Amino acid sequence: MKAVIATSSGDPAIADAPEPSPAPGQVRVDVEAAGVGYVDVMALRGEYPAFTGAGAVPGVEAVGQVTAVGQDVSEGLVGQRVLALLPGFGAFAETAVADAELVFPVPLGAQAADVVAIGVNALVAELALHRVGAAVGERVLVRGAGGGIGMLATQIARARGAEVTAVTSSAARGERLRALGASHIVDRTKASTLPGTAYDIVVDTVAGPELGKHLELLRPNGRYVICGAAGGLPDTESFAPLLRNFHTSPSLYAFSLNSVAPEDMQGSWKRVMALLDEGRVSAVVDRGFALAEAEDALRRVAAGKAFGKVVLLPR
Repeated sequence: MKAVIATSSGDPAIADAPEPSPAPGQVRVDVEAAGVGYVDVMALRGEYPAFTGAGAVPGVEAVGQVTAVGQDVSEGLVGQRVLALLPGFGAFAETAVADAELVFPVPLGAQAADVVAIGVNALVAELALHRVGAAVGERVLVRGAGGGIGMLATQIARARGAEVTAVTSSAARGERLRALGASHIVDRTKASTLPGTAYDIVVDTVAGPELGKHLELLRPNGRYVICGAAGGLPDTESFAPLLRNFHTSPSLYAFSLNSVAPEDMQGSWKRVMALLDEGRVSAVVDRGFALAEAEDALRRVAAGKAFGKVVLLPR
């Protein structure tokens, strides 16, 4: 099979690789579409611990048909189309293996690229908002709203009845986010200095040196959830507002899908699929690339040019 392999320099290269066999508790999937995310950029830079470096295959999510199962897995999964999560990577290939407990049913007739565009980003966004208890009438600020997680957080927060302010990098992106449910659009260079504005929840996919200024935007009893670090790691001073404003009882959550039990992810996927079926969440695909164009796809994600999901199409 063809796969994208990390070289010793950290660059991706297309190469022939042996087709993987499912171990006990796993399934093998013929990949129709694989999602390209910032996690893959970080992995190839050596910034993601679960990625083993040279010789490893990037990609943490794929959509395709189950073609074989390992021991202790129901044969009934063979032939089913699924979204497969691969926390240990391996999706940028024609065939991948995943733990059976981390495959999720795909709606009948759904396009693979659309499903992967929702995929892991929707799970992160939905579970993060679920954890902080986003409720009807609350004000939610989404930092990095034009990115994959931010775009789904915008839609899901709106579906939960919140009033959403989307922070993004351009007016054009802002208009697209407004169409997805954002009530207010703020340029990212101005979000941390908004006068007289406070939020019940901040969903932060950026982190970085500006995190502390956004913590200052919380209302009393506000909740701040970090679920990405596209802007890099914040320094310790960024968290000073938590102590400086302790009398307002702010809460800080650091959220990673890696900490979530499979059964809780399955529950989240059901809730996301219900929102999709009701038309309250929609897939946004930026561009599709052939497997051999993986380097171009990763470069597009790294440059922040994508609006919606960048997708690899191995077949």
